[in-house]
Amino acid sequence: MVATSNAPPQLARHVVMIVGSRGTSCTGAAIARDLVLTAAHCVQPGADYKLVSFDAARQPKLLDVATIARHPGFAMAALNGHRATADIALLKPAAPLPATFVPARLAPPTTAAVGDAFTVVGMGLAVQGDGRSGGTARAATLVATGRPGSLQLRLHDPATRGEAAGAGACTGDSGAPVFVETGNGPAVAGVVSWSTGPKLAAGCGGLTGVTPLTSYRAWVVDTAHRMGARLAAP
Repeated sequence: MVATSNAPPQLARHVVMIVGSRGTSCTGAAIARDLVLTAAHCVQPGADYKLVSFDAARQPKLLDVATIARHPGFAMAALNGHRATADIALLKPAAPLPATFVPARLAPPTTAAVGDAFTVVGMGLAVQGDGRSGGTARAATLVATGRPGSLQLRLHDPATRGEAAGAGACTGDSGAPVFVETGNGPAVAGVVSWSTGPKLAAGCGGLTGVTPLTSYRAWVVDTAHRMGARLAAP
């Protein structure tokens, strides 16, 4: 996450790092003691995935994943074109997550407007191309731009508006939770699907593309129930 500071503990405790056998790295959100929400493109068929837990000394421990459920409406071709698609998946670990992780609440279905603020929390790179800066939860407060809809949100740093390098998602932040403030505190309103550099160039620090949960929340809730997970209270 290209951001100025680490995520506050009350948000960092929700995020989980996901690594794949093909050298991939993504972010997810614990939404139950035994369930992680992420992006579908982060957990593609043909690869194995692990969750990462860090101890007090920042030493990583790999946690096995028992089951992966991808939304049946996900289309990689649409995602590659920065078009809306059901980029949502759930991972059920083989054992409950360590107590250091706290399940996040799902936000109720909402309609975003230009200028609405969201907080993105990811475990990705702080600087594009710096492979050593991942693995730390960082937060960025971004605002909606363009034509916000129920199938896709485009967020940017209000200070740079996507025209110059600013805060935003970067490599390893795919699947990261996007929080919105509710009457009961922050809740997950979507997941990160893609990012650009300034002026729509490749890279980070421009736009952050988000798949909102609004259209897929029922699938998440129903699938969690089928997987035997108990979601955090709304």
